[in-house]
Amino acid sequence: MGMTLAQKILKAHLVCGNMTAGEEIGIRIDQTLTQDATGTMAYLEFEAMGVPRVKTERSVAYIDHNTLQNGFENADDHRFIGSVCKKHGIYFSRPGNGICHQVHLERFGIPGKTLIGSDSHTPTGGGIGMIAIGAGGMDVAVAMGGGTYYITCPKIVKVELTGKLSPWVAAKDVILEVLRRLSVKGGVGKIIEYSGEGVKTLSVPERATITNMGAELGATTSIFPSDEVTRQFLKAQCREEDYTPLSADPDAVYDEVVEINLSDLAPLAACPHSPDNVKSIEELSGMKIDQVCIGSCTNSSLLDMLKVAYILKGKTVHPDVSLSIAPGSKQVLNMLAQDGALSEMIDAGARILESACGPCIGMGQSPNSGGISLRTFNRNFEGRSGTKDGQIYLVSPEVAAVSALTGVMTDPRSLGEMPEFKLPEIFTINDNMVVPPVPAEDMDSVEVLRGPNIKPFPVSDAMADEIDARCSLKVGDNITTDHIMPAGAKILPLRSNIPKISEYCFAVCDEKFHDRALELKKSIIVGGSNYGQGSSREHAALAPLYLGVKAVIVKSFARIHMANLINAGILPLTFVNESDYDKIDQMDELKITNLKDAVENSEELTVTDVTKGFDFKVKLDFSKRQREMLIAGGLLNYTKENA
Repeated sequence: MGMTLAQKILKAHLVCGNMTAGEEIGIRIDQTLTQDATGTMAYLEFEAMGVPRVKTERSVAYIDHNTLQNGFENADDHRFIGSVCKKHGIYFSRPGNGICHQVHLERFGIPGKTLIGSDSHTPTGGGIGMIAIGAGGMDVAVAMGGGTYYITCPKIVKVELTGKLSPWVAAKDVILEVLRRLSVKGGVGKIIEYSGEGVKTLSVPERATITNMGAELGATTSIFPSDEVTRQFLKAQCREEDYTPLSADPDAVYDEVVEINLSDLAPLAACPHSPDNVKSIEELSGMKIDQVCIGSCTNSSLLDMLKVAYILKGKTVHPDVSLSIAPGSKQVLNMLAQDGALSEMIDAGARILESACGPCIGMGQSPNSGGISLRTFNRNFEGRSGTKDGQIYLVSPEVAAVSALTGVMTDPRSLGEMPEFKLPEIFTINDNMVVPPVPAEDMDSVEVLRGPNIKPFPVSDAMADEIDARCSLKVGDNITTDHIMPAGAKILPLRSNIPKISEYCFAVCDEKFHDRALELKKSIIVGGSNYGQGSSREHAALAPLYLGVKAVIVKSFARIHMANLINAGILPLTFVNESDYDKIDQMDELKITNLKDAVENSEELTVTDVTKGFDFKVKLDFSKRQREMLIAGGLLNYTKENA
């Protein structure tokens, strides 16, 4: 029996465990990346491990999230990250060099390698044939120190692509169709592997758009084969030596198969407030819009930008619409300027933003009250844009650009014949915004620079044998990490200050949560299904840890957030009978006894609702290693004990 592409790469990097779906495996990590919203904490954790130099083949720190300098905090974080990188063997991508996933695809991604990043959209690297996985900052810190990265061995879903995209139908429409079919929970515990004749018709940037938004499926990662298209992309980046042909065996067996004929697809949009709330542009046609934002790690490649410039050329943005465009990297911005395409965008009335995440994480460009904003981004969670009642639609660059001209949601197929857009044979290569580290023999001469906003991360204690605490918060299904720990220009600068940022914890759900949790000193959170979906931000675990949260009991967890809770030493539990969720109210007293023995030896334990006078069962769905981590009080304590 043959192997899938994902299985081949995982097996080649297997350190421990069996390649059986559902079992825990440990893999060797070749590359890591961080971004500045998660990077400061990751490097504080790396320092705490006491490892002098990173042990990966390549680790890169990117500055792309917190680039709005409305105080000293972000600048201090960037200075800290830069000095840590210089000292400890990490490459530093300076502000303005671009979005981590776009730059990594261009300059560092290598087919067949493993990559973990402290950003949930790290699977973008799957577009170039990598096993690229989003993870918490603590996991990235351990990997940089040479530690093994652990995941539950995933099932493999084959998405068989046939046909070819019709004119003005985009890669964004492919992943929106997958989301429409599978939902934001459909990829949990799975790797999405793309294959079929249709793959050959998609460029590397188009493939990367698809793997990028695989994160919205809840998937471990997504991956495309490394083929002649990949080789041409790497050759154009002057990196042909990094090319390796990779594909699944012809007789590979998959756990699930999804078939998509690219020729049948039409332009689509994800409607508020979920990436899987997908409708056709035809259904939404004529809807008045207020704002258009083009960019993000999903759709900011040179190919995307050239299509946008073509649509805008010689025209003017509708007077009722604000259009902003953020090229994904300095390379893209340079080439747009050299080509004249940038001038065409400016002439049309577009506002050109720096090569950074910007509006995607609420860092500027918030829409007007109740405003309808078309965005080429990957998430449209409520309030993420910075406007609580903003109505965010996720669309392709083609839909975004033509709608910016008409002032209403418009099907780009109305543009008529589409010219052939091709990637250049050679990209403009200039890595002068990537700062290499000093040689190992010089590292002692480098001072790590810390600002007053950078506080130590909270450290959890070893597990107690009993938890007797109130339910400080009860929430519903599909609670995202944006609900738990919001982003935006007001909050992101506090990422290196857990005491301060915790003031905003769950503010989207309950503004009184922070004060209530502090007053209780210790508490338990109760939630619904798919708890913690979305971003990889470990702050969604570290802030509750600081506020005394000892356990989270839900119907089901999103993968990365559950791992982050365990890393932080917070006990993640799932209901055996989901109906028990309905019986619990906020502020009920919940009690767990004989906890250590249960975590060490049992698959279930009993929780008593003291207030209501009933018992209910919860599952302890952990590996042996995770059980040891929880008893130790989290990953850092466990790592120190087992150093």
